Amino acid sequence: MVFKVIIHEAEEGGFWAEVPGFPGCVTEADTLEELRSNLADAISGYLSALNNSEITDGLQISEIAV
Repeated sequence: MVFKVIIHEAEEGGFWAEVPGFPGCVTEADTLEELRSNLADAISGYLSALNNSEITDGLQISEIAV
């Protein structure tokens, strides 16, 4: 999967990033290489938590390949 992310330079040095499609999905790192790795972990964790959360009001989570 491909996700759009916004990468920012941190005032104190290093970088931080957010995933606009996933509210609260953010991470930080000292280098861009480390940031990319952290983003993969953050997105994976976000999706895992979403899949494990209680689904209410008749909503469902399913996977689709495009």
